[in-house]
Amino acid sequence: METVKGFRDIEAEKKIKIRKIIEETFQIYSFKPVETPIIEYEEFVKSGNENDEAISDIFKLRDRGKRKLALRYEFTFQLKRLAKNKKLPYRRYQIGEVFRDEPVKSSRFRQFTQCDADIVGSTIKDEAEIIKLASDIFNKLGIKFTININNRKLLNEILTEQGIKEKEDVIREIDKLDKLPESEVKRNLKKYKADKILALFKKPESFFKKYNSYAEIEELGKYCKLYNVKVNFQPSLARGLSYYNGTIFEIKGKIKETLAAGGSYLVNNVQATGISFGLDRLELISNIEAEESGILIISLSQDKEAIELASLLREQGYSCMIYYGKPGKALEYANSYKIPYVIFLGKKEVEKGEFKLKDMETGKEKMVSEKSLDKLKI
Repeated sequence: METVKGFRDIEAEKKIKIRKIIEETFQIYSFKPVETPIIEYEEFVKSGNENDEAISDIFKLRDRGKRKLALRYEFTFQLKRLAKNKKLPYRRYQIGEVFRDEPVKSSRFRQFTQCDADIVGSTIKDEAEIIKLASDIFNKLGIKFTININNRKLLNEILTEQGIKEKEDVIREIDKLDKLPESEVKRNLKKYKADKILALFKKPESFFKKYNSYAEIEELGKYCKLYNVKVNFQPSLARGLSYYNGTIFEIKGKIKETLAAGGSYLVNNVQATGISFGLDRLELISNIEAEESGILIISLSQDKEAIELASLLREQGYSCMIYYGKPGKALEYANSYKIPYVIFLGKKEVEKGEFKLKDMETGKEKMVSEKSLDKLKI
């Protein structure tokens, strides 16, 4: 039976390793973990952002009581509940599944794992720290990246100067620049008499210094420099979600889609900032390899002793399993699952208290005593 379009089965070893790197980085930056419901009331999921494109893609459902419910499409809206009455700054991270009923592409799925870190009660200094956190994660994953930054206040200031009234609609169109040809975006902007703004975005950075809001771009750049993180000012960067009210940023890699993104927004009328990583996209391009670990114990009619040996190895922190069967089949099994080591356990090995350990990559074998199990270094 095939999966539903946009959903997939995953061999998750590599994904789990990447998730561990992200989670450990969140923790060393002192973010605390939370978990939230996958299903929420539809009204709460929309949370005043009904016009955003992502809201139109939510999966809607009803329970037996005919209540209107929806699958969470992101984590940010749930912060309204989590941050209530918390001492500020409130720093939380969450890693989990989110759902969007949207068109499927090669690196875009309807169920995907999102990794978020947010600070409620934030300043521009915190925004720089979030960007540094992202830089650390991408460096650990061996991914080449570019961090593009902008500011919603600056965008609004420019749109006001140009006499454009329907700002949110225009920003949503500008946000499509990395998805659609510029000519198509320009045609869409004509409806709002805003097509001339695209030429303005191509001016040098010095041009934008005349706007009051550029001061926040400069301040963010100053603190990013203190963190030794390079950022690229991109005046056309818009981010489609309407709740952003200050800094916005996107991190790009070798695929067209964004790898991580975020910005600043209000949570219960308190300034906040955050970032979201798409774990499934990172898995596609990361140089991280799934760890080949574990020991296969081949029981040669020594089941009791094999169980005892497996217990000892697990107490020492080794991953292991027992194979009850012929050695040839056992070695085939080890190769198919890339198990790097096997131990042969027969009557002779039990009598001697020594086991034959085989390295499946090199083919080398050595005898290991029960007393030296904690010194295997494998």
